[in-house]
Amino acid sequence: MANMPQGLVEALGQSDAFLAFQERLSAVARVDRPVILIGERGVGKELAATRLHYLSRRWDKPFLALNCAALPEALLESELFGHEPGAFTGAVKIRHGRFEAAHHGTLFLDEAAAMPAHVQEKILRVVEYGTFERLGASDPRRVDVRLVVAANADLAGLARQGKFRRDLLDRLSFEVLHLPPLRCRHGDVELLARHFAGRMHAELGRPGAPEFSAQALAALHAHPWPGNVRELKNVVERAVFRASGGRVRHVDFDPFASPFPPPPDAVSVPSPVPRQDPPGRPTAVPPLPASFPAALAVFEQTMLRNALAAARHNQRRAAGLLGLTYHAFRGLYRKHAAILRRTEDSP
Repeated sequence: MANMPQGLVEALGQSDAFLAFQERLSAVARVDRPVILIGERGVGKELAATRLHYLSRRWDKPFLALNCAALPEALLESELFGHEPGAFTGAVKIRHGRFEAAHHGTLFLDEAAAMPAHVQEKILRVVEYGTFERLGASDPRRVDVRLVVAANADLAGLARQGKFRRDLLDRLSFEVLHLPPLRCRHGDVELLARHFAGRMHAELGRPGAPEFSAQALAALHAHPWPGNVRELKNVVERAVFRASGGRVRHVDFDPFASPFPPPPDAVSVPSPVPRQDPPGRPTAVPPLPASFPAALAVFEQTMLRNALAAARHNQRRAAGLLGLTYHAFRGLYRKHAAILRRTEDSP
């Protein structure tokens, strides 16, 4: 399988959930039947479909992929099945669709829930009889294609609601594989982060291998990763690009956060909580004369450190612990960034 795409090396993992999924995928790859892949955004459904193809007996034949949600309904049918000249305005020559192009190979249809009913009906005919008609043609054409479809929606629930053909779902679901989200792949975050960091480091032409500070690794482990592996890749590559000296000290999960403080009306001010001091013990304040701005700065830095430590350096959670909006927290953090980073980097 010398032609296996280089991107398949990103199918990395050592967690039980990841290895169990790969074992099931490898087993069904050898059986020439349709497969459904279910998973959240960013878990690597197309990567899994590609791996399934290259582990199958069709590995040396075409592998084609199409996102069904990326095309309007009027174009999806033509893209899948092709068309004859004169089939519609602008159709001046024969066009071969994805099914013909994937003959003897594998066709991967992502976002299958977005397929309209008439397209589902034609796909059902291909699955059952191996035939279809191009748009504007009446003669059936035979094709031998293995279908792999993917969705991040509940296809069975859509079928119960009449929004997805039950008979098509039955024919496609010889095996249904659920891709584990990154939050359930315990131990894989650091493995993948180091892989993506190494590749980005080399792409930038930097010598040696990048390293992560303890604070950066803690932040990566604490993040819930709603965008899964795709989000992790973007976060790590951005962190390596911004890092200096070959050491990643900070990761930014939200590049859209403004570096500037928000307007006054956007700052969320928590309700004052009465201080519960022991009876007879005065509230600790610096002795006078004192610098109010300096004392306030020390107080803000202490509160930021404590909240970040309690939230394991997840800045959104730290903002919640302080009763601040995320943007307000980011503005305060940037105000004291130099002091906080010097403290974090100290042994």
